[in-house]
Amino acid sequence: MKVILLQDVKKQGKKDDIINVSDGYAHNFLIKNGLAVPYTETSKNVLDKQIKKRNDDEEKLVESLNEIKKKLENKNLEFKVKTGKEDQVFGTISTKQISDKLKELGFDIDKKKISSKTNIDTLGTHIVDIELHKKVKFTINVILKK
Repeated sequence: MKVILLQDVKKQGKKDDIINVSDGYAHNFLIKNGLAVPYTETSKNVLDKQIKKRNDDEEKLVESLNEIKKKLENKNLEFKVKTGKEDQVFGTISTKQISDKLKELGFDIDKKKISSKTNIDTLGTHIVDIELHKKVKFTINVILKK
């Protein structure tokens, strides 16, 4: 029996996959637990519409995130820090602090989307990566000053 999966099912397939399974497994487990629906022309058409809508929504999201990328790309964020002997910085600048600074500028970016290859704990310019979406990645400069 052909079914369309509504969720990921271990060892069977991913959401929206069309798979062939035995009638008993389909009726007694997949359909009964809401994990799948029987494959028909109607259900196939509904699936196609849902996939198209999801793709369109993702394209709109990527477009809006690209707008943010254009505004922020290669932007400089300046932080004034306290220093000790030989200009050694006390502490580090965290992704939370960078996120807060971006919020002050009007960009609500979660700290989990911000990453740095090195600790931001010395005076000067540091490059920070921001990944808003798997298709939208860019860098900003974080500058530490006395």
